[in-house]
Amino acid sequence: MDHQKRALVTGGAGLIGSHIVDALLREGWSVRILDNLEPQTHPQGRPAWLPAGAEFNQADICDRRAARAALEDIDVVFHQAAYGGYMPEISKYVHVNSFGTAQLLEIIRDENLPIKKIIVASSQAVYNEGAASCPTHGLVFPSTRPQAQLEQGDWQVHCPQCAAVTTIAPTPERAPTGGETVYALTKLDQEKLVLLWGRQTGIPTVALRYSCTYGPRQSIFNPYTGVIAIFSTRLLNNLPPVLYEDGAQTRDMCFVEDIARANLLAAESAAADGLPVNIGSGVATTVRQMAEMIGSALNIPLAPVCRGEFRPGEMRHLQADLGRAAAIGYRPSIDLATGIGRYLDWIRTQGDIREYFAAAEQMLRRKRIIQPVKTQPS
Repeated sequence: MDHQKRALVTGGAGLIGSHIVDALLREGWSVRILDNLEPQTHPQGRPAWLPAGAEFNQADICDRRAARAALEDIDVVFHQAAYGGYMPEISKYVHVNSFGTAQLLEIIRDENLPIKKIIVASSQAVYNEGAASCPTHGLVFPSTRPQAQLEQGDWQVHCPQCAAVTTIAPTPERAPTGGETVYALTKLDQEKLVLLWGRQTGIPTVALRYSCTYGPRQSIFNPYTGVIAIFSTRLLNNLPPVLYEDGAQTRDMCFVEDIARANLLAAESAAADGLPVNIGSGVATTVRQMAEMIGSALNIPLAPVCRGEFRPGEMRHLQADLGRAAAIGYRPSIDLATGIGRYLDWIRTQGDIREYFAAAEQMLRRKRIIQPVKTQPS
């Protein structure tokens, strides 16, 4: 008879990690959580949703002794711990995401721990830009839009061969990756480190490139991450959602339970071993549509505002090609309207909702992470 499967979920108190923990417990796994309860995300300390059925270790992923202890008697590591969002702390991103991951892999290899698989949380932020369709050249992979273009208020994605305006196309995993923000660069680091290590050691590894994830437990305190959370907290404070560019940029929004289920599928299947895999909804939604859907669901009809600002390095469009994910049995199950409804049901249980974005936005302007258009488009 097989022994009970044992999982370590790093970052297991967070949005995605906690839902992976719940899914693993439902499937009969033994679960250990390693999470430092980052104050930006967990200002009130240990969240109420941490289940009694999981062992909880509060420690930093970069603490070598704590990481080693957390790996004891583990079969599968679900490595979700990361520092995220649009923030200016370059060294913290690199330390937590890149170094934290490298050290975790080093411990397993150097101590010859009997880990059977590692699944790492990557991100579709690793793409330079979403794939696009050119009227002349078909499927193309544009590079990041140049700063000078954005300063002129030209938001379009142009064909890299003929400069024609393109339309969105589903992005496959073979699209070029680069990392045009510090966060994206370190997520690419995590992905490459884990897949390279897997090839060297022969231990199966999978990098799941999550699209924009949302749902219950998305921090209502962190003003730098989670567009649906940010729009919701602003509307609940009778403030309009703020859109960058013209609000027509698109994102693939994926409900957190779908992301969690993809992790379990990747753990049970060998079909994606050694590969990066897109996990998303396969549907592109404009940021403006999201703001309007949330306003409508809350019955707070405040029109979003566009101030002629942009975030350098941000991609214009993203829609995940889910062909590779289908090979492990993944199919998204929660559409955006249903998911937003479930998030808002949860946020209503959270008591008084403060708005943290306005103050954060001022700091991001000072650090030039948000920049103004120099020439308003005619």
